[in-house]
Amino acid sequence: MSDADENLSPPAADPAHAATVRRLEQLSGKLAAAAIARMDEQLSWYRAMPPENRSWIGLVAQAGIAAFTEWFRHPETPQAISTDVFGTAPRELTRAITLRQTVEMVRTTIEVVESAIEEVAAPGGEEALRKALLIYAREIAFATAQVYAQAAEARGAWDARLESLVVNAVVSGEADEGDVSRAAALGWSAPEHVMVVLGHAPDGDSELTVEAIRRAARYARLQVLTGVLGKRLVVIAGGSDDPLRAAKSLIGPFAPGPVVAGPVVGDLLAATRSAQAAAAGVRACAAWPDAPRPVLADDLLPERAMAGDPTARRLLVEEIYRPLQEAGSALLETLSVYLEQASSLEGAARMLFVHPNTVRYRLRRVTDVTGWSPSEVRSAFTLRIALMLGRLADGGQRS
Repeated sequence: MSDADENLSPPAADPAHAATVRRLEQLSGKLAAAAIARMDEQLSWYRAMPPENRSWIGLVAQAGIAAFTEWFRHPETPQAISTDVFGTAPRELTRAITLRQTVEMVRTTIEVVESAIEEVAAPGGEEALRKALLIYAREIAFATAQVYAQAAEARGAWDARLESLVVNAVVSGEADEGDVSRAAALGWSAPEHVMVVLGHAPDGDSELTVEAIRRAARYARLQVLTGVLGKRLVVIAGGSDDPLRAAKSLIGPFAPGPVVAGPVVGDLLAATRSAQAAAAGVRACAAWPDAPRPVLADDLLPERAMAGDPTARRLLVEEIYRPLQEAGSALLETLSVYLEQASSLEGAARMLFVHPNTVRYRLRRVTDVTGWSPSEVRSAFTLRIALMLGRLADGGQRS
């Protein structure tokens, strides 16, 4: 207790103090009503609130005045002001009323009591009551901050659990409309472009890692849902149609090792496909030691196919082999011979009995049809795997 607090301790037989306590008890209802009336007059947010919340605020004001009366009766006895005052209100009230609004409510109540000191205090007890009110105002301010800090901490822990549930549902392929609602409660505004970035989580406090991802996302103007699942750091990012650029902006908090960005999808439910592609890419990255960091899951299609990813195999057949097949047998044959001849135009031309310019033209058509250039080493590897898988698929259909 401070010196100022000790100066409040009245002699047991102080008649002015005892009389002031009695007057406080008698006028507490009147003071609470005056505080509510002033809030209704001065605070627009209070007038706009639903009746139920206004009634809870009225109870808080009454409890505050009653707690002050009891504290003034025995100022030398420590009391849990936050429990006395805010314990009457439901926990949900901290969501409905901001900290700033609560401060305004407390200030208004204190001002009402302060303006009535001459009426409430017994003759000779005015100064003691005024000092007591100043000290109580300080204590109620600390109590207010504590209540909102505890509410924020509890809400933060709950939000973290909720976010982890959503991220886990997306990664496991079990996301449903309930997870969409949970994400909305976390502030996810259903952006048009969604993708998943996946890599290894660093050692240490996962909360610090998650907060670092959020800071990076704010800087990049991305929405994120993120969490550490075992040894993996998962980020569901929304708001960008460029997965590689988004992944680069978020890569800082990831531990050393591969970081894979899944393809862009249309919404949170479809993000399961992006997550599965990213996870398959992380597993297959060992087959491409020189892969960039971050790398797109679609750039790892051949490695994913070799690792047994059925989605990668299907994409290579459907997006490369089938379009070439539909474009005419000449493109498939030219590409196959060119790859077998170690990417030699002249060698392929001799094998096909055509001019090298014809081979060159057909290879440009291959690039137009598939988006992969046979003259680039990495693209040639992808095209070769696609041809192998397409032939296997055709062979299986014929058998």
